[in-house]
Amino acid sequence: MRTILSFAALFLSIILLQLSTGGVGPLDALSGKVLGFDNQQIGLLGSAHFLGFFIGCWWTPRLMGRVGHSRAFAVCTALGAMGLLGHTLTENPYAWAGLRIATGICIAGSYTVVEAWLNAKVTNETRGRVSGLYRVADTGASLVAQLLIAVLPPASYVSYNLLALICCATLLPLTMTKASQPKIPSAPRLKPKLAWRCSPLAVIGVCVAALSGASFRMVGPIYGQEVGLAVDQIAFFLAAFVLGGALAQFPVGWLADKFDRRWVLIWLSAVSLIACAITVPASTQGTLAIMVSATFFGLTTVPIFSVSAAHANDFATSEERVELSAALMFFYAVGAIAAPLVASTLIEAFGPGALFTFVAVGHIGLIVFGLARMRVRSSPEERTRYVYAPRTSFTIGKMLKRAREGRQ
Repeated sequence: MRTILSFAALFLSIILLQLSTGGVGPLDALSGKVLGFDNQQIGLLGSAHFLGFFIGCWWTPRLMGRVGHSRAFAVCTALGAMGLLGHTLTENPYAWAGLRIATGICIAGSYTVVEAWLNAKVTNETRGRVSGLYRVADTGASLVAQLLIAVLPPASYVSYNLLALICCATLLPLTMTKASQPKIPSAPRLKPKLAWRCSPLAVIGVCVAALSGASFRMVGPIYGQEVGLAVDQIAFFLAAFVLGGALAQFPVGWLADKFDRRWVLIWLSAVSLIACAITVPASTQGTLAIMVSATFFGLTTVPIFSVSAAHANDFATSEERVELSAALMFFYAVGAIAAPLVASTLIEAFGPGALFTFVAVGHIGLIVFGLARMRVRSSPEERTRYVYAPRTSFTIGKMLKRAREGRQ
């Protein structure tokens, strides 16, 4: 209980952050439809979000170095609130894209501050419990954020103002805590070549994970509307995907520790192809079939990032692991920036089923590349333990490094 209370302010800030910004993607997609945006413009909003996310990941550690944790968190939260409120001032899709860059910076920046704070305060004795509670708080709030779409009317002044109010409330727990701020961490250097040198397969894996996750979460509402789902059903559709990804972590982690991780990645992609193949026909079989297919899709695609990261860490030294984590996040962000725009363009041209055709092509590429890489070198005899890797900030690598090494 004392562990929970000592980190309560950080956990509450993450919960409020997710509730305020975790649902803005689907809300924007549904609002764009109401306001007459075309599918490409809605996809652009998702791409703009991940551009802001990348900027926030890179910039916030440097901002913390200048002004400290609390002030950096306040700056990021202010950007998020302004991005949300700005939606009510214009109906221009390109202006909304600029506002989504601001909310993307807010999300990445706020996570950077919280994860740096957590990493500085946890000890070896509390690391496991704190990491577990952090995952529960983050995933649970993300799930609820998707469900909020069911009660927030699209293109509504009230909806965006309510999210902005929650975003402002995110400031309160962290800025009012009596706990002293930790020492300013050094910003991780961004070295994309390090990830490719350690594992080209891991790089392709995180790009495919971005292609799957970013496309579904940002463009999924378009798919849902075009196959006949109501707004409240779209909320459950997106939440089912998040739930599937959460349920997958333990069994996939067990498999990744027991078997060759390249085969785990290949089989995950193979089952993802099955998920893509059944999701499109499921759209004609009723709401329950659609929800089950979304859960199955999350179950098979979400763990690919963590398995890829674990495989890359098998080839890295202890000193390289923080920078490796940042490099893998860089490739994820690059894939996530491109994916929503490409997916929405394909839907515009070929219909809603093109979303899952696009994802399936990415997984076919991962299978082919994985089989090719298995002919190049063998799997290392000594491996790190599988650790769930949130796609939240560049600084998460410091916490994951200690978790991996503490469990070896």
